Amino acid sequence: MKRNFRICLLLFACMSLFCSCHVGRFFVYNFADIRDYKKFPKIDIRKEDQPFLFKTKDGHDSVRIPTSVTVKRKEYDFRQFLDKTKTVAFLVIRNDTALYQYYGQGYEESSIVPSFSMAKSFVSMLLGIAIDEGAIKNVQEPITKYLPELTSPGLEKVTIGDLLSMRSGIRFDESYFNPFGDVAKYYYGSNLKKYITKLRMKDEPDKTFNYTSVNSQLLTMIVERAVHKSLAAYMEDKVWRHIGAEYDASWSVDSRKNKEIKGFCCFNARAKDFAKIGRLYLNKGNWNGRQIVSEKWVKQSLDLTGRKDAFYSYQWWHTLDADGNNKAKDANDFFANGLLGQYIYVYPEKNIIIVRLGKKEGPGSWPALMKAIARAN
Repeated sequence: MKRNFRICLLLFACMSLFCSCHVGRFFVYNFADIRDYKKFPKIDIRKEDQPFLFKTKDGHDSVRIPTSVTVKRKEYDFRQFLDKTKTVAFLVIRNDTALYQYYGQGYEESSIVPSFSMAKSFVSMLLGIAIDEGAIKNVQEPITKYLPELTSPGLEKVTIGDLLSMRSGIRFDESYFNPFGDVAKYYYGSNLKKYITKLRMKDEPDKTFNYTSVNSQLLTMIVERAVHKSLAAYMEDKVWRHIGAEYDASWSVDSRKNKEIKGFCCFNARAKDFAKIGRLYLNKGNWNGRQIVSEKWVKQSLDLTGRKDAFYSYQWWHTLDADGNNKAKDANDFFANGLLGQYIYVYPEKNIIIVRLGKKEGPGSWPALMKAIARAN
């Protein structure tokens, strides 16, 4: 009995020590999941009193949804497919009307879901607003102008544009399954300001595309330094209070002590409010007559002309054709994407927004399915 007690005491002591670092939290929480908004401290983002409500389908509106989807050679009807892939929300909105709404896996319209890396697109939006307001001059500015603590050789050559395009050349391990990797430290760690001082270069800036969360985190800190407030407060002041959000949102921080916004991930909101970010960009930054983000920035963020990567622009993704390029006549679609298959997809040709939120990505390609649905409607 005493031996078992000592073993339990030792295990408890080890767990307590382990939980004091990001590696311990990685094992305790056992990989990111859809409930992560409950695990981290956060800063609240308040809505205004008058929400914008998408209209609901009436007898004159209809939507074409696939009758069935095949997964691993087994055919499911569409709702079964959504359930099979652990989808918690799937919305199809056209011309401000919610033509299709699905909530599953115990979730409903008011359920909070973390954005994961969809937040990267929100950081890009807020950076654009800071440029619109003159707090940041342009994307050609060196990042060390705002983050002078980045002193490792080569970092002074990296520009804001390099971060936006995921071409910074900064060394960073994005492996989500490695508890000792950089992304685990940034996700579960408690001192982001300390971590960035350890950054080193791997390649010359703009040499290669390398999707890493550190780029978006540095953008977050640059915006905060430029506007002299937290990214959450800036989001509330400049966007959330003006797009008719139905609910308050929040942005997770690294710790209660440091309160550094985890801008590369961790924006927590509801499906219909996520759709409003899509609506804002669908309407070129304008919300019912109010220009929240300049049309110039929206165009600059989404335009693929002259870009070295046909699938990515300023923290937004784009679909490709079978040849791996973007030449289709409706190639101006774009989407925000996060871990576990979180998507805000926008198809401007038909004023369509599709939101998919889930507990896992599942098989197949959500962007391809969304594009097929958009084209059919």
